[in-house]
Amino acid sequence: MDIDKVFKALADPTRRRLLDQLHSESGQTLTALCEHMDMSRQAVTQHLQQLEEANLVAIVWQGREKLHYLNPVPLHEIYTRWIEKFEHGRLDALHNLKQRLEGDDNDKT
Repeated sequence: MDIDKVFKALADPTRRRLLDQLHSESGQTLTALCEHMDMSRQAVTQHLQQLEEANLVAIVWQGREKLHYLNPVPLHEIYTRWIEKFEHGRLDALHNLKQRLEGDDNDKT
């Protein structure tokens, strides 16, 4: 995975919006995606190409239709490498807080 291409693709709000659209309904045609965008078909195509190059969008041809699918694998790899390790501390802190609060409530009865 070329992580630089993934981050570059995610840096643009239009591409993030396209990914959100594919997350809500994967397997859309270019025409369907363009309906939600306030830009030319050519501009949407260029954004989709960058998402494809970053492996965030997969293409499946059905006859003459080109369907676009969200590929969440690069996003998951980013999550496991950079985000997940920071969540453990916060989740532990919330768990400890919950135990203390429940313990305080039990002491009051």
